Amino acid sequence: MKSEVKFIAFKRSFVASLLTTAAAVAVASCSQATSERVAKAPAVKSAQVANYQGTIARVRRMTPEQYHNTVAYIFGADIDVGSPFAPLRRTDGLLASGAASVGVTTGELQQLQRSASSIAAQVIDKGSLDQHTPSRRDFLVPCKPVDENAADDACATKFVKEVGRLLYRRPLSEARVAEFVSDARKGANDLKNFYAGIAGVVEGMLLDPKVLLIADTTEPDPEHPGRRRLDAYSLASRLSFFLWDAAPDDQLIKDAESGLLFTAKGRAKVVDRMLASPRIEQGTRAFFDDMFGFEDFGNLAKDASVYPVMTGATIKDAREQTMRTVVDHLLTRNQDYRDLYTTRKTFMSPALATVYQVPTKPGWVPYEFPADSPRIGLLTQISYLSLHAHPARSSPTYRGKALRERLLCQKVPPPPANVDFSILENPNPLLKTARQRLEAHRANPVCAGCHKITDPMGLALENFDGAGRFRAQEKGADIDASGSLDGKEFTNVVGLGQAMHDHPQLTSCLVRRVYSYATGGPLSSADDGAITALNAAFGQAGYRYPALLRMIATSDAFYEIVEPAGETKAAQNSVSGQSETTAVTK
Repeated sequence: MKSEVKFIAFKRSFVASLLTTAAAVAVASCSQATSERVAKAPAVKSAQVANYQGTIARVRRMTPEQYHNTVAYIFGADIDVGSPFAPLRRTDGLLASGAASVGVTTGELQQLQRSASSIAAQVIDKGSLDQHTPSRRDFLVPCKPVDENAADDACATKFVKEVGRLLYRRPLSEARVAEFVSDARKGANDLKNFYAGIAGVVEGMLLDPKVLLIADTTEPDPEHPGRRRLDAYSLASRLSFFLWDAAPDDQLIKDAESGLLFTAKGRAKVVDRMLASPRIEQGTRAFFDDMFGFEDFGNLAKDASVYPVMTGATIKDAREQTMRTVVDHLLTRNQDYRDLYTTRKTFMSPALATVYQVPTKPGWVPYEFPADSPRIGLLTQISYLSLHAHPARSSPTYRGKALRERLLCQKVPPPPANVDFSILENPNPLLKTARQRLEAHRANPVCAGCHKITDPMGLALENFDGAGRFRAQEKGADIDASGSLDGKEFTNVVGLGQAMHDHPQLTSCLVRRVYSYATGGPLSSADDGAITALNAAFGQAGYRYPALLRMIATSDAFYEIVEPAGETKAAQNSVSGQSETTAVTK
């Protein structure tokens, strides 16, 4: 729905802009490594942390989910977005943090162009020939052209202003509006169709780096002379991508326009509205799906001859069960985060009931395991047990490693080169249980160190096979599910759940991950003071997740910007030709 000449010209402009933005990304990454922050003594209250240092300005690419959610909000949930982005690389425990160190490749540019063209065509689709059935364009284009076969600048201007402020996350300048209207006019005149001109504009907007990349624009901070802060629109974007996993809605942009975000009361009012919105579930799901590493479900496969109950529906529902449990526990009932690892309340579907061996009803229904059940907390859900196991057997090591890295933010070293895994892969038939096989494997001193920090808690989950089904024996031998976690010993998985609940790094890890997710990139030692202060306030708030979101979103550090060090500033000026020191400036 566009002229070839128009697209070629736009693509050249896009690539040039992308190269400029890529330079800013490189500078922002360099700034993060070299900048220094002066810690301030935090004033901690029940649900707020005030006056600690902020973050560096960043440029990051939208995640695939953020792009999809943004398009769905602006144009409708029924718009088919496709898969325009390549997967992100997990950085500092989160895929979202990897977005701060990637650009857009030539291959992705082609995928983005196809996606943008498809979205644009759907926006102006006239749908059914039935005159009584409204078309999609009737909902998405806020006016009717005088003549569908010709340009209409007035209608195009209205469309560009309304859609542009949402896609660009700020009002467009009059000059930019005029450019888009001119593009729409040319497309309409060339193709003899007003809507074809509109489609060309939509496609162009969706390919613009200022839409695809979330750039922190900064300005002088009048409250702290000599320092900088996010401008109102960047602050609105940071809030929205953090809490809703999507670009700001119309009201949030209006709040930015009004200056409401730059007063403590105003910002608190805005954050409270966002936390009360149904869209907070979307943001919560996005964060925990990322933190738990659930993107691996896309490649999860089980040996059907060993685990015939693990169908595609089971795998899909396993992921959804954990998300429903998290949302219900943290948002609906506003419970202590730590209790996720000891709760017996969850949700059940027919596909999961077969594996759990419990009765259920059609669809999703609330379910609570009885008090004497070994099912307790997230660690005994099929999602965790099946994801961290082999295709045809369980893996105490994988499960223990995931517990350390995903939930406690502890790094487990990779195995040394040329390790002999034969005892595990082709075990002695006399070694019937995983505990026996691992004990033999750990006889190798090279292997003992890493397994010491993964196996004691992973073995506590051995009553569950690689599909997450309960079992009391393995190959006819009774399973010993005792273990320990950092000095706390237990006899079974119930004890493991309680040990996780009580582990001090369980909450500090969550705080670290949420703060990193909120501010758009990986953390460094300079953030330790903020993490410590937030964790203390999190505890005072009863470890309630919404309170953590609120204290981060309303804190000074959320919008205050730390300048890069002097050498980095000079390097940035030489690369970008700008006199400012942040990634993108006014």
